[in-house]
Amino acid sequence: MDAEPRIAPEDLEACRDLLRVGSKSFHAASLLLPRRVRDSATALYAFCRLGDDAVDHATDPRAGLALMRRRLDAAYVGLPENHPADRAFAAAVRLHDIPRTLPDALLEGFAWDAEGRRYPDIEALHGYAARVAGTVGAMMTLIMGVRSHAALARATDLGAAMQLTNIARDVGEDARAGRLYLPCAWLREAGVAPREFLARPDFSPAIGIVVARLLAEAQRLYTRAEAGINMLPRDCRPAIRAAHRIYAEIGAEVTRHGFDSISRRAVVSSSRKLALVARARLPSLARAEGGAEPPLTANAFLVNAVTPAPMAVAARSLDERIGWAIELFADLQTRGRLPQ
Repeated sequence: MDAEPRIAPEDLEACRDLLRVGSKSFHAASLLLPRRVRDSATALYAFCRLGDDAVDHATDPRAGLALMRRRLDAAYVGLPENHPADRAFAAAVRLHDIPRTLPDALLEGFAWDAEGRRYPDIEALHGYAARVAGTVGAMMTLIMGVRSHAALARATDLGAAMQLTNIARDVGEDARAGRLYLPCAWLREAGVAPREFLARPDFSPAIGIVVARLLAEAQRLYTRAEAGINMLPRDCRPAIRAAHRIYAEIGAEVTRHGFDSISRRAVVSSSRKLALVARARLPSLARAEGGAEPPLTANAFLVNAVTPAPMAVAARSLDERIGWAIELFADLQTRGRLPQ
């Protein structure tokens, strides 16, 4: 029998270094995770960071993505590349039975970044968010030991909400790099020509309307995601609640500055993050709605890769239900499965 996979301490420490530098918000929230979850979550983040860097910092993003696909192949056959993040991620994949569909979709999202894809409407943007963030939400849920369809649906909601918040925060930074994630249909409805905006990315009330609309969609998903937190193990809830609140606060900061994320970049102060982390240890008193909602259409393939959607039961009248029960009982008696 194969030995249980294990993340080597020295590999884990190297992954932690990536986490500290790459995402202070994620690092702050991860400190609340129990050790049994935090180590694999750190390994997951480190591998995701490698993929992200393959697009953003490589001279040839396509070559970088091809390399990441080879590294993913190697991790899934149990022969990871000689890098701490690869070894740690390969162990986490085996420990938590993470379907290959999830990291494959993540790399697909990075490929969309490399090709400079634009998004005609919010549904298309949800498809992008599913790949670059919903995937991470789903994998984190598996690492926490939860595989239910409802919990995964809400986790992918949270990932999408966080990604929409990131997009709303980084409109100016992205535009100056030649990238545009705001839905083109929304821009046109506000009277903004996408090409003209990219040529001269200045803030205007019209851009503010689009950013506000995107943050409203993010808030809708944050509200739905809240119900999923109580589906997680109790010792994991504070960390996910903290991540939820810290990212939502980024959106609140954009809102406080008139939805202008072009002339400035919203930043949540360290003291504010600490306050949100401290409050995250307390359970929410508000009743969370939306726990039974199906996943977003764009996220469904991620959830179904782990667990198929539950069968919908058609509504029947009382007479139909009684008749169905009688027929079932008679059939079981005929087959000898019930005592006569």
